[in-house]
Amino acid sequence: MSLNLDVFQTMALATIVFYFGDYVKRKIKILERYCIPSAVVGGMIFSVIVLILNLTNILKINLDTSLQSILMTIFFTSIGYTASLKVLKTGGKKVLVFLGLSVGLVIAQDIIGVIIAKFFGINPLLGLATGSIPLVGGHGTAGSFGPLLEEVGVSAATTVSFASATFGLIMGSILGGFIAESLIEKNKIDTSIYKIDKNHEVNNENNNSTNINYNSIIKALSLIFITMGIGSIITIFIQSIGLTFPSYIGSMITAAVIKNIMDFKNHKIEDESIEVIGNISLVFYLSLALMGLKLWELFDLALPMIVMLIIQTIIMFIFGYFIVFKIMGKNYEAAVFSSAMCGFGMGSTANSIANMDALTSKYGFIKTPYIVVPIVGGLFIDFINSGVITLFINMFK
Repeated sequence: MSLNLDVFQTMALATIVFYFGDYVKRKIKILERYCIPSAVVGGMIFSVIVLILNLTNILKINLDTSLQSILMTIFFTSIGYTASLKVLKTGGKKVLVFLGLSVGLVIAQDIIGVIIAKFFGINPLLGLATGSIPLVGGHGTAGSFGPLLEEVGVSAATTVSFASATFGLIMGSILGGFIAESLIEKNKIDTSIYKIDKNHEVNNENNNSTNINYNSIIKALSLIFITMGIGSIITIFIQSIGLTFPSYIGSMITAAVIKNIMDFKNHKIEDESIEVIGNISLVFYLSLALMGLKLWELFDLALPMIVMLIIQTIIMFIFGYFIVFKIMGKNYEAAVFSSAMCGFGMGSTANSIANMDALTSKYGFIKTPYIVVPIVGGLFIDFINSGVITLFINMFK
């Protein structure tokens, strides 16, 4: 028996799945603790139900996910508008250093993934589905590059990417606290001076205000649609010369160029509205992507995937404990940076902030990481990660 849903019914179901995930997340505190997105919670529950229905031959559900690619492109276009060189410059030297470390981690995760995949005799590109695609990239990047990998012949890439992203969110939170605590104790770092400052908020004029209204939303949407139109032409050109690129890459590049031109001319862009539109698109894009997972594809890949993720976790531990801590100064601030790196190095920027909050609430607040980490993790790393992943795909396809 089959149930075929059209695009309207599918979107209605995706909305229900999202809110159900939000309800479950509020009831199960561990999901809140590890910053698992509501769309992921609801989508995973739905995909498990679909798995059971398929295995028992009770019902097959066919979804119309034609809006998924549009929502994905809107989200990554909004990411492109965060790639401001002006912001990067004003962030200071530590932003550049932390960004450099993050790029190093992205490359290391992908190299390790490819090597281990070859060891198991499977498609090396499947290693990317346990590398920077789900770890640094998170569920958003997993949902975009998973289908792209499948288009070039990597079966189960989407399912592996999403499963790895969920694993990364949890392990990034666990590792972050463990590494920072160990570094502070081992190096006998004196944190007493930081206890004086109880204020855990970074100065931000926009924290308590918003400029979002009807006009700003219209302007932001108009800018996004125009950018997507120009970007589609760029993507078609890139693909015509034989390179494999995600469909949104042209829009992302176009958005970054427009953003920096506007910054140079001191023209304001509706940044807040663009961010809101991008986040809304991400919610429904993730819901659709998770709902369409084919979990039965993981059965044959269970052992290689587990081994890959364990090794990636070990690499993250070594990177955070030894490299980040040393390069960022071998002090309390460096320990906080190490904790943050684990957060978005295996999960998301939200995980980084959660890791830092847990640490600074115990040892005392320190301002610099709260400025640097959101700039790198929230603005630049997704843009760079997409480029690195695309390079690897074209090298090993």
